[in-house]
Amino acid sequence: MFLYYKFRNIYISLVHGIVMDFNDEDKIKATILYHLRRKKVIGNVHTHFDTLKKGFPSHLGKNINKIAKELVKQNYLKVKPTSYGLQVSLNNDKIKEIDEFIKKVLGFDFQY
Repeated sequence: MFLYYKFRNIYISLVHGIVMDFNDEDKIKATILYHLRRKKVIGNVHTHFDTLKKGFPSHLGKNINKIAKELVKQNYLKVKPTSYGLQVSLNNDKIKEIDEFIKKVLGFDFQY
């Protein structure tokens, strides 16, 4: 369980008493991964690359694209080029690492 102090941008773990400071880029990465994981866009299930920007403010669009490309380079996202655009999905081999990253940054845990 985590507490979030809005004005100081710090997460505090109530269980271990550890103070963790995450930058905005880590939060955006974790949010993108969380949305794909929650929608079960894993393996052969794909979604359009532009849908990764949904849910974020419009002025962050270029940052979201840059961060999503970093996730592809880190091999968290798999890319499938199609005739109608670029499709992405979560990498099956990295699901445990993705879940740990989401839990560390956002505090959400997947039980299934």
